[in-house]
Amino acid sequence: MNTGDLSTLLVWAAATSFTIALIAYTVDMARIAEQAQKRTRAAVPAMAGASSGPVSAAAGSADEAAPDRSHRAEGIARSTHLLGVALLFGGIVLRGIAAGRWPTANMYEFTLVGVFMATLVLAIVQRRRAIPFISVVVLGLAVLFLATALLKFYVQAEAVQPALQSYWLVLHVGVAISATGIFTVAFAAAVLQVLRDGRENDHSHLVAPWSRGDGMRRALSGWAVTGPRFAWLEQVPDARRLEAMSFRLNAVGFVLWTFTLIAGAIWAEHAWGRYWGWDPKEIGTFVAWVVYAAYLHARTTRGWSGRRAAYFVFVGYACVLANFTVINLFVTGKHSYSGL
Repeated sequence: MNTGDLSTLLVWAAATSFTIALIAYTVDMARIAEQAQKRTRAAVPAMAGASSGPVSAAAGSADEAAPDRSHRAEGIARSTHLLGVALLFGGIVLRGIAAGRWPTANMYEFTLVGVFMATLVLAIVQRRRAIPFISVVVLGLAVLFLATALLKFYVQAEAVQPALQSYWLVLHVGVAISATGIFTVAFAAAVLQVLRDGRENDHSHLVAPWSRGDGMRRALSGWAVTGPRFAWLEQVPDARRLEAMSFRLNAVGFVLWTFTLIAGAIWAEHAWGRYWGWDPKEIGTFVAWVVYAAYLHARTTRGWSGRRAAYFVFVGYACVLANFTVINLFVTGKHSYSGL
């Protein structure tokens, strides 16, 4: 087995570890949801029968003694998550050794490093308190991206074309991938923020009658964010704290994305004799930069907050993903280095 094969084996092992962590975090979240639903359903009878005597008191004591989450599942999730990060780091290092260069020259390598950054940032953000929903979103994307990379994007480790044989490959591409990883965790926090905000403010389109298809609305009403199925949202940080987390991460990611644009222009001048050529990849990177700049501007100077700010995050992250996938796979340009 050569170095490249060992790298691939470690990446498969990392994908397996992240899958186990994803399942464990899902079990942990299910436990939280189960306990929250029990408390919600017991609240009204307990209030109505407050004078019913020792039976109600015993039931209340049992509910209070029941743990809100599965500590075993959380422990398994944390350990396998960190193991996956370590295995993936080893796979990336061996990939670079096998290729004899910095391993960010094609979509397979982009994906490996991007997933590594996202899962590493997730581990840092949740080092004190794990928020299962954010972990489920980020690790779910990590498993999906790694599986796609291994099954669809994989190419043999080899040298790169002359235009990429530069230290700018480390600076420009490495920083871009780091920004993408940070944006991924910020996106997950924004999704949870919207759900938490909907529950806090009793905001759900499944509660108010629809002008059409009201029967379908009633059938789906059990999944309203304000209903008992989403009572677990009361166990996560409030919407303002989640928004603050997303904002801080997006601010850091934006600084790195700005450096990506500047470094890319300098590298383009060295490689092709021009700073900007309206290449599809350049346009995609600039569009994502504009969206995140508008988000930060609206958030800090215009007072935009809550759901409106979160929607900006969704659009920005969609632009980042489209720039990585659609432009790399389906659009021809000077940045067509997907390796496929």
